[in-house]
Amino acid sequence: MADGDEQGAGAGAAADGAAVDAAVDHRGRPASRATTGGWKSASFIIAVEIAERFSFYGVSANLITFLTGPLGEGVAAAAAAINAWNGTAQLLPLLGGTLADKWLGRYRTIVLASVVYILGLGMLAFSTFLSSGSGHQCTAAGGQICAPSGLKVTFFYVSLYIVAVAQGGHKPCVQAFGADQFDQTDPKETVSRSSFFNWWYFGMCAGTAVTLVLLSYVQDNIGWGLGFGIPCAVMAAALAVFLLGTRTYRYYVTAGQGLFARAGEAFAEWRSRRKAGQLVQDSQELDPPAADAPRFSAGVDVEEQAAVRNNGGLVKEAKAIIRLFPIWAACLLYAVAYSQSSTFFTKQAATLDRRIGRHVQVPPAALQSFISVTIVVIIPIYDRVLVPVSRRYSGKPSGITMLQRIGTGMFLSLLSMVIAALVEKHRLRVAGDAGLVDKPKVPVPMSLWWMVPQYVLFGAADVFTMVGLQEFFYDQVPDKLRSLGLALYLSIFGVGSFISSALVSVIDRVTTDRGGSWFSNNLNRGHVDYFYWLLAALSAVELLAYVFFAVTYKYKNRGAVHATVDG
Repeated sequence: MADGDEQGAGAGAAADGAAVDAAVDHRGRPASRATTGGWKSASFIIAVEIAERFSFYGVSANLITFLTGPLGEGVAAAAAAINAWNGTAQLLPLLGGTLADKWLGRYRTIVLASVVYILGLGMLAFSTFLSSGSGHQCTAAGGQICAPSGLKVTFFYVSLYIVAVAQGGHKPCVQAFGADQFDQTDPKETVSRSSFFNWWYFGMCAGTAVTLVLLSYVQDNIGWGLGFGIPCAVMAAALAVFLLGTRTYRYYVTAGQGLFARAGEAFAEWRSRRKAGQLVQDSQELDPPAADAPRFSAGVDVEEQAAVRNNGGLVKEAKAIIRLFPIWAACLLYAVAYSQSSTFFTKQAATLDRRIGRHVQVPPAALQSFISVTIVVIIPIYDRVLVPVSRRYSGKPSGITMLQRIGTGMFLSLLSMVIAALVEKHRLRVAGDAGLVDKPKVPVPMSLWWMVPQYVLFGAADVFTMVGLQEFFYDQVPDKLRSLGLALYLSIFGVGSFISSALVSVIDRVTTDRGGSWFSNNLNRGHVDYFYWLLAALSAVELLAYVFFAVTYKYKNRGAVHATVDG
């Protein structure tokens, strides 16, 4: 990739420090611990993630305003469409992670996904010009908005889903590639890796906070073309920054190690050996005596013996993934609740008095920045205060276990939904008292600050659950499948978004038939508070199930989980 002296590479590595096991540098030589990886390399990767989150949230955070405005969709339909798109965007990392582990490797996948990202964002910005104009001519006619032509809407959604495809390749690989810069066999780098997940999320949310304030203002007050064009430019700059760090990265060979491919190989091998009558007992394959190799039939040659051992490893990998699914399933309702922060929370905020002073009016989507600001404030406190204090009592490097951290966030999320329901109930009462039930365009005489607590609780929940899930699914999958592990984490939010979309559609249909939708286009006539109460109740049931699965779960590396930290 770059010019330089390749001779004496081993001596240079020795001079700079010991080589990192199984890692290579950008030229394929053993990676020196001193000159590759660590925080120096991770900083480039964190920077590209900040830009990617800036771009993604620049599209998603205020999307419901665009859909219910220029595209002329109803509130329930827009919320369902956003949840479906988010679900797709969060499930595609399963494919992206597998492609990275099987063929491309994480570095190449990140570069390719970034190029697709830039294409999708550019098309999205262009699509806003195609879909502008017709919508504003009918705004005054009974609150109805004329929808653009089908071709224009189709182009917009094609652009939107290209962004989802790009995220599917980008998201699982960037974080895994960043964590790869820390060697888990080195005690100091192990502690740094745990901090990496905290600071990763800190940087990501700092970028998101800027996004929500800046871009939502641009989109609401200047234009959607510029509002979607800025993320395109930011993503192009991020790709350049990522490429600058190429020489400093540690690379791990992942080609041919995708879970689905390896599982297919295992099944094919199992069938061939079964036909030949040479299938070895599972107990011998998976738990052979420590000092002895598995027993084989006299007719089995050395190559077949190696295949049996390899198959045992493949089966172990499959089992390692399967045993994560109870935790995965027990977190789905958390993802459903999380989906509301960019849909119904924003529509609620749009009905409030959002003035600060005489001349400043806060865009509705900008209130989501309270989630990011909360995360930015809490993560340093968590990493520098709570972890060291709890470490003294627990003896664990991370202070509390990953599953304890996740459960704490789930409880905070439940509280957030309760607060959101109470605030919405109060908002409906204020709208009724002010005679504004049938005047949805008139702001309810209720300050935007009423909604801040539910956003803050969501932010606090994210510090615990989101970061905990990222570390859990990176750490607990087989080492060769870490891109796929992070894709599994993201799939929680993908499936959760689809569940949310289905819930909204079903509830809207049922309640409309009974005389009044909970998600009426006029929120003053709706009952979003009922929906929040339903989610709070479901979250409580989910939390009980999660506690059961968490208590019975056995960590992959119990020695690492329970080890004490020296010094």
